[in-house]
Amino acid sequence: MLSDCNLFEIETFFDSRGKLSFLQEGQGVSFPIKRIYYLYDTKATHVRGVHAHHKLEQVIVALYSKFEVKLDDGKNSKIVVLDKPNLGLYVCPMIWREVTPMENNGICMVLASRKYEEEDYIHDYKDFISLVR
Repeated sequence: MLSDCNLFEIETFFDSRGKLSFLQEGQGVSFPIKRIYYLYDTKATHVRGVHAHHKLEQVIVALYSKFEVKLDDGKNSKIVVLDKPNLGLYVCPMIWREVTPMENNGICMVLASRKYEEEDYIHDYKDFISLVR
């Protein structure tokens, strides 16, 4: 549930040339990565996501700019701000999520545990609440 979703620091190396952060199964990611997608050219306050998944696990990373992520398990909700590319947000199955860019032109990457499966999506909040109760 909501307590299973967590913000974590992504392992990062840096030297005079800059920084390198990485995610891989077993280090920051607890699932095999089946799909990577990203949002870009985002518009401030235009909400994305607005759904839950039956089975899918995700790690969300703001690569550029800031994103507010609202997480809801049907009983409680919390807001997480992603504002550094070395922070990841793990989102477990059966969590309603809404991703809102806080500035224009942000880039947000999502690592997913499953390939795209429309039947895994729950698009209606009332349906989501019925399923979790």
